[in-house]
Amino acid sequence: MENNKTKDEDSFRDRITTVDDEGQRKWLFPKKPKGKFFNYRTYLSYVLLLFLFGIPWVKIDGEPLLMINVITRKFVLFGQVFWPQDFHLFGLIMITMVIFIVLFTTVFGRIFCGWFCPQTIFMEMVYRKIEYWIDGDYKQQIKLKNQAWNFDKIWRRALKYTLFYFIAVAIAHTFLAYIIGSDELINIQTSPIKEHMGGFIAILAFSWVFFFVFAWFREQVCLIVCPYGRLQGVMLDRNSLVVAYDYIRGEGKKGRAKFKKNEARAEVGKGDCIDCNQCVDVCPTGIDIRNGTQLECINCTACMDACDFMMEKTNQEQGLIRIDSENAIANGTKNRFTTRSKAYSIILVLLVAVIIFLFTLRGSLEASILRTPGMMFQEQEGGYITNLYNVKVVNKSNKELDLTFKLLNVKGSIEMVGTDTLTINKGESNQQAFFVKIHKDDLIAKKTALVIGVFEGDKLLEEDKTNFLGPNK
Repeated sequence: MENNKTKDEDSFRDRITTVDDEGQRKWLFPKKPKGKFFNYRTYLSYVLLLFLFGIPWVKIDGEPLLMINVITRKFVLFGQVFWPQDFHLFGLIMITMVIFIVLFTTVFGRIFCGWFCPQTIFMEMVYRKIEYWIDGDYKQQIKLKNQAWNFDKIWRRALKYTLFYFIAVAIAHTFLAYIIGSDELINIQTSPIKEHMGGFIAILAFSWVFFFVFAWFREQVCLIVCPYGRLQGVMLDRNSLVVAYDYIRGEGKKGRAKFKKNEARAEVGKGDCIDCNQCVDVCPTGIDIRNGTQLECINCTACMDACDFMMEKTNQEQGLIRIDSENAIANGTKNRFTTRSKAYSIILVLLVAVIIFLFTLRGSLEASILRTPGMMFQEQEGGYITNLYNVKVVNKSNKELDLTFKLLNVKGSIEMVGTDTLTINKGESNQQAFFVKIHKDDLIAKKTALVIGVFEGDKLLEEDKTNFLGPNK
């Protein structure tokens, strides 16, 4: 009997809220949220949207703040250009960021999904608000969906989906700017279509993809597609901070019950939950948070606002649904910053330090100087000895470099073969040969270690070590 009860209580975990018993899509009509947490999210979303649309247009030393050009394999992070030869460094930074997200989720739950994820921000703070403005709140939306096609329904649908599409077009342009850069995007926008057919098709395709996602697919992205959401089941534990229902306080001894005016609920054993269902009505993924932490919960805190409102209306303490850990609720204690949380936080700080350190290690170029294979030293007039070298330089900066080379640890000179400077365009590599000329009286052994400096003007950019061969001493 107990096993059957447990099975029934957990049966909600066997299905997702957007699919009915016949396996068909169940359209959600969440109630328009309101409250202090929703206001905080709104303010934050304005800032994040400003960053999202603005970042491709912000440049540092002529390079965008962020660009991920997989076509030309050029990546820009905070104005720093990463070319294919830096892919190991860029990959390491990406892995570090993934670890950062995983550890952050383990300690602080899925707050990223509800407050920072672009999918949630566009869906809940842009598209959903347009829907409320045109179709009304959830009951009006349900009524509109079920009513026959008439002028009222047609103009509302036409206006809503037209706005949806234009916003999708704006998102597509921004998305493309992150890939090819704002300059190339403007070039595509201002040139005839036939000159940039690929770019035009990409914008068109991305526009329809975003329109499909936000007009129809919606919360399915979080429930089915997003790998981050699927991973939370193995990242969270009972000490993770999540949006949680205080079932001890809410259920009491006799469980939740409808509100009755002037009733002393505690004295009759009723919990504080008045079973108003408002937390379910506002949920954008359609779950009942009172069933516990669930895969579909994106920690948007809409249920917290709805519950706090009802608690205030019924003169009960707010916070029946709040951000807390399962252990804290079960034990009736305040959530503590556990040893594990402290350890993870230290690791997070160290990871950030690693990223900063990696940035400092990265120079503007990568030089390789080697003696030309098979070439012996040559004796010149005046007692000088020469060795021939090949230098190959990769320019990792965002500007053209004109390089010269000097000996740093031995008296002598460098004579370039061809031009006096080695010129390298940004993001490209180039190579040249040069002779190192040293008087034999300045050599102390047959094999002398050299340190050669790579200069741009008077600025030393890099030092490279090699050897110089001479006669026996």
